This record gives sequence, C-alpha cells and structure tokens, in this order.
Amino acid sequence: MYELIQVGARTYYIDVPVKIGLYLEEDDQVWLIDSGGDKDSGRKIRQILDKQGWKLKAILNTHSNADHIGGNKYLQSQTGCKIYVPGIDCAFTRHPLLEPSYLYGGFPPKDLRHKFLMAPESDAQYLSQEVLPRGMQILPLPGHFFDMVGFTTPDGVTLLADCLSSKETLEKYQIGVIYDVGAYLDTLEKVKTLQAELFIPSHAEATKDIAPLAQYNIDKVNQVADRILEFCREPIGFDFLLQKLFEAYNLKMDFSQNVLVGSTVKSYLAWLKDTGKVTVDFSTRMALWQTL
Repeated sequence: MYELIQVGARTYYIDVPVKIGLYLEEDDQVWLIDSGGDKDSGRKIRQILDKQGWKLKAILNTHSNADHIGGNKYLQSQTGCKIYVPGIDCAFTRHPLLEPSYLYGGFPPKDLRHKFLMAPESDAQYLSQEVLPRGMQILPLPGHFFDMVGFTTPDGVTLLADCLSSKETLEKYQIGVIYDVGAYLDTLEKVKTLQAELFIPSHAEATKDIAPLAQYNIDKVNQVADRILEFCREPIGFDFLLQKLFEAYNLKMDFSQNVLVGSTVKSYLAWLKDTGKVTVDFSTRMALWQTL
C-alpha cells in the first residue's frame, strides 16, 4: 500500500485502492493527479515526496468525488500547491456539500455528511490545458461524473480516472455509479480505441490493453439497462424499482448505497426516457415508469 511505482521516464503512480498519478518535471517539481480520500492519504503522499526530495507544485483532480480530492486540503495547507479541477467539478471541490446534496436531492442528513461523500473544501481553480506541464494532455471522460477528465503524460501514460471499473468491483457491486449514461457509453467507446504505453484506471489494474475491460463495462451498463426495462414492463414507482434492483443483485441497502445507486438508477431512467424506451405517467399523482 502506498508503493511508488515508476511507469515512464517521469511518470509514476502510487498504488492504493484509488490510484494516484504523479508526473515529475525536470526541476523536481511534482504534479499530482488526485490526492486520495482523506487527510491521512495526504500525509502519506507527502511522506513519499519528502523521501524522494520532490516538491509538490500542483494537484490535478480528475473529478470531485471525495475519494479523489480528500487529501487536497492537507497537501495544500502543507505545501501551498495549486489545485486544478475541471468544469463543474471545480465548484464541488470548493463546496463539497454539493456532492451529498446532489446525490440526495436536497439537504443531506448527517448520515451522508461524511468523508466518503464530502471531502474537506479546498481552494481549487478551473483546469485548462494552459496550466499543465509541457507535453501533458487533458482527456475528457464525461459520464461517471460531471466534467471528469483523465490525463496523458509526455511519457505516453494515460490515467483514466473512474471511467471504468475492474471486473471484481462490478461483480461485487453490479451497478457502477454513473451521472450521464449516454455520455458514459460514448466515453467507453472512445477509450476502446485509445493507444498508450500504459493505461492506469483509478479502480483497476494498470494495463497496456484497455479495450477488453472497457467492453466489459459497456456490457454491464447494457445488462443493468435491460434489467430496468424488464422491471418496468408494468408501471412501477421509483422506490419499488430500486428495491427490485437491490434484491435482484443481492445488494445491501444503507443510506450511502441508497443515494449512490438511487442516483444512478435515475440517470438510467433519464437516458432510457430520452432514447424512447420508457415513459413516465403522473395521472395517479405518483411517477410511474413503464417500458414502451
């Protein structure tokens, strides 16, 4: 855990459950890609940098989920580093209450205001290509979260953030967290065509060939969509649909899983409605979804 692994002339990653990328400039200045889930992650990252004699110049957050930005505040307070975050995710990083509020659909109860859904706020700036070290490229990866991106370093290593999950993760949880299902599928189709010296997903093993795992994730999305369509053959309310999915996939229901899976299922329903596969009826003063 927290092993520093070199994968290019100046590209490294820190091997943790949510992998952290690192690019070293020639003057021993480090660009960190994500910062882990909490203050402890930030502390361990700083210990690695100190041991190498490196200085943290900036953190590039791929998106604003708490397990990717949780170390921001500690590292920024200790080093004065800049933090850059793409698009809407920048606002979520500055105001972390937005994430549990978005997931819950209102002011979140205390059960959802914890470090796994709400990181400490940090002084983030909007990411642009102009702020990156020479030769590094932004890779837009929308779908999982609002304006998520990955990065390709000058060594040809591509960091893919959360645009796909390992087979083991999908077999355990079945329904991966997705904000925009259509954009997510488009992203995965794009990822299948990419070439790189090495791909580093945040939640899967590094690999030279990402296409098979991308296709596995695509197949899983389509499988979940088919299951939703099956349950909507007769008009069904959202909570009953969610219950059926939890039962079908043998998932444990708690507050966090309720909002994470629930938000994702709403995204599936929006996509299925926009593509003409389901409709919703309000005549009973209850939203009833039904397959067309």
